[in-house]
Amino acid sequence: MNVKSISFYLSLFCFPISLSAFINILYSSYFDYFLNIESYLLTLVLSILLGSGFYFFGKKSNKKIDFIDQLILIIFVYLIVGLLISTPFYLSNSKVTFMNAYFESISGLTGTGFSTFDSIKYLDPTLILWRSSSQWIGGLYFLFFLILIFSNKSFNFKMTNLTYTGENIVKSEQNVRDNILKIFIYYSVLSLIFLTLLNISGIRLFNSLNLTMTLVSGGGFLPSNNLSEIISTNSQKLVLILTLILSMLNFYFLFNLFNKKTLFREHKEDFYLIVIAIVFIFLIYLYDLNGLNIIISIVSSLANSGISLIKSDNNLSLYFLLITIIGGSLISNSSGIKLTRFYILLKITSGEIIKLISPNSVIKKTIFNSDNKITDENIKFSFLIFISFFISLFILSAFLVLDNIGFEKSFKLAILTLTNTVNSEMYNLQNLNFSDLLISSKMALIIFMIIGKIELISVFLIFKKILFKD
Repeated sequence: MNVKSISFYLSLFCFPISLSAFINILYSSYFDYFLNIESYLLTLVLSILLGSGFYFFGKKSNKKIDFIDQLILIIFVYLIVGLLISTPFYLSNSKVTFMNAYFESISGLTGTGFSTFDSIKYLDPTLILWRSSSQWIGGLYFLFFLILIFSNKSFNFKMTNLTYTGENIVKSEQNVRDNILKIFIYYSVLSLIFLTLLNISGIRLFNSLNLTMTLVSGGGFLPSNNLSEIISTNSQKLVLILTLILSMLNFYFLFNLFNKKTLFREHKEDFYLIVIAIVFIFLIYLYDLNGLNIIISIVSSLANSGISLIKSDNNLSLYFLLITIIGGSLISNSSGIKLTRFYILLKITSGEIIKLISPNSVIKKTIFNSDNKITDENIKFSFLIFISFFISLFILSAFLVLDNIGFEKSFKLAILTLTNTVNSEMYNLQNLNFSDLLISSKMALIIFMIIGKIELISVFLIFKKILFKD
């Protein structure tokens, strides 16, 4: 393991926390919220010192690190940046334990949305903003990982090559800084669009800002106890649906909307996602549940956000969980197994069945009838991801069952953890109190929230390198 090189890159992920803490200090000063300002000052100092220490330790190292070291870097980013983000939670007047504070920070950083706070409306506004910004930063970091690291041709288990990624140079090692800048600009522009739409719809600015950071990152933190306290009119619901759809689609979709020649060809995965959403909406309407609330729940589940206006007395929680497992685009902040992987598995399976019936049949191994071919590696990784998801589901459910929360809740919570989706009312888990869980359960959830982002196969690859050194 190239410790010094990992340390250098780790420092670059610490400094944005300084900027976030500085913004919170300015916000606290401007609106006279001085209750937690010392915690943001401490976070600012700690992130600068820690980032500087990592930087000077690794600045003279060889900056090239292999794929396994990159995976180790990602895990360290979640763990160490999570510690920095947990500082204001721990030092707040809410009397949060260290474990609960760290749980909250990892939940935000991974875009999951599990919370140990009982009532959000009593929190200091700066702390609400801090929770939301942890999601925004986590979503930005994951896009860096997804496009710059998980595009590795040697271990492309994220299969990013099967969907459009903006420009071919995104995968080039020669322009990393330019690519990071482009991702940051695209992400910020998308956030600005969301903020503008939400504000125009009549949602007050503070709620619009926090909700924007939740939606653009596929997160689950809200600036209030319930989404219904923020979203009430049909126009607000329509804007929410639009933003949820955009968050589940390919990250580069917006930047090709006006290029009619490439939009459909390069975004067939997105087209199929929308079709799947329409099919699910139609099926649920057969239960005679009407209104925009159903559409919000369907799209929110596909986007792995989980926020919903559906009440807990519905009988469709398992149905929504099934949709959550599918997930959004390969190039998005959504988790889950992903539609493209299901497509590959179904196409190869159906192809084998057709061959048994008609051996002379020619099966086209293309992804969404595009020019991209489904390779043997794609098939292998699709099966591995599918199997590893259910292995993770079994392990995490077993841990949670020991906490006496019941098998059904344990099973549902495990699915939501692995898909980084919040436990909202549509899953009938809104009354789950995370602060009351055993420490072992919280640690298991923290680990699998991270695994939900990087996937279990990453951990297997790291162990393989450690156990079988070349």
